[in-house]
This record gives sequence, C-alpha cells and structure tokens, in this order.
Amino acid sequence: MTENSISPEQKRLEIRVRQRFRKALNDYHLISDGDKILVGLSGGKDSLALLELLAERAKIYIPRFSVVAAHISVENIGYQSDLDYLRKMCENAGVDFHHVVTSFDDSVEPQKSKCFICSWQRRKALFETAQRLGCNKIAMGHHMDDIVETLLLNMVYQGTLATMPPLLKMDKFDATIIRPLCLNAEADIAQWARYRNYRKQIRLCPYEHESTRSDMKQLLETLRRQNPHVVSTIWRAMENVKPKYLPQK
Repeated sequence: MTENSISPEQKRLEIRVRQRFRKALNDYHLISDGDKILVGLSGGKDSLALLELLAERAKIYIPRFSVVAAHISVENIGYQSDLDYLRKMCENAGVDFHHVVTSFDDSVEPQKSKCFICSWQRRKALFETAQRLGCNKIAMGHHMDDIVETLLLNMVYQGTLATMPPLLKMDKFDATIIRPLCLNAEADIAQWARYRNYRKQIRLCPYEHESTRSDMKQLLETLRRQNPHVVSTIWRAMENVKPKYLPQK
C-alpha cells in the first residue's frame, strides 16, 4: 500500500498508535541502550503489532537495542499456529524467529485450572528462551484493555489492587517484562490489524471456557454504555491512588 492510497482515517490511526507506543516507552522507561528484547509472538493481532512497532523503533538507534521473537507451542493442546506466516512476518521486520515447543502436566496441581497451568508453562518457556538467547527484557502485547481487565479480575476474584504493570522486574527469572502497547486501546490495535491484513491464527483451546476474563470484558462493555472512556478513566485511577481514603489496618 502506497502512502497516497492510505485513507485519512488510517493515517490518524497510525499516528495515534505510534504516539501512544512512544509515550509508553518514554513515560515508563521501558527501553535502554544495550537491551536485547524478546517479543512473545503468539500470532494474535497484539503481538504482531508489537513486533512491527518494536522492529521499526529499533531502526532509529536511539536508544540502541535489538529485537528477537519467539512463538511458544504447547504440544498437548488442540491449537494450531501458522508458523510459516509468523516466520515471514519476522523476516519482513528484520527480526530473528524462534519456535519453542513445551507441554504441561495438569495432574501436578489439580486444584488449579488447566488454563492457568498452561498459561504459566508458556510463560516459563518464554523466560527460559529469553535466558538462552541472552535477552534481558521480554515484550508482551498487552494493551490498555487487557491491563484494566486484569485489575478487575484481581479485585473481584483475588481481593487485591494489582494488575500487569508496563514494566515488571521478575524475581524468579533474570528478566524484565515490558508492555509497550499499554497505552493503546484494543479497538485501535484491532483496526491497525485490519488495515495491515494480519492473518488470524486458528485457536481451538479446549480449556478456554475456564477463563474468567470474558466476564470482565462483558463488565467493561456494560460500563462503556455509561462512560465510553471507562478504560482510560480506570487507567487514570490507577495512577491517582489516594491511600488516605482507603482502608488501612
């Protein structure tokens, strides 16, 4: 697609997504000189957008950092990914692609949901891959909606005021997680994906129904009918905590 064929709406979207991406990098100090960043490439719209934006940013050289990508497959899940497509996307972005296969044993902790165990095993494999490749940071494709949904999940089901922060130094692994899409709305990333014709991956996870995240999505949709900007409003609330007006033992 040439520059002249891009609609005004698409131009505004690309400017908005890139501006919020750069603002996240700057506001939360996500990238430093010498970083080697591993992108967790699931193949969904968020990780593909993250791959392109980070690869594009790395070419500016200030700060100087490098990017690699890894896709984690779980062999005992009915789940397909178009590895050739993911490899091609990485090649177009000038990023090395790595495919890692893992599995999980749900009999070890039967009290936990299979969805949770599988997710943790994938995350563990990603940490181990980062260590093997000499990466000091792992970039995840979570956007603002994901982070607000996680806040609500923790409040409703765990009784904690916590979520996925833009930057998190892991205690158990020698790596830092960064979320450069944290200031971007899911709707904008979805539109970005449509403009760029990202190919959808086939997902046939038998444990997907165990996740409660869809409940939080429905809750946010209900709240949006009262306040269309509810997600960004909740984000501002997280940055405007007033402990004096909260219960303290």
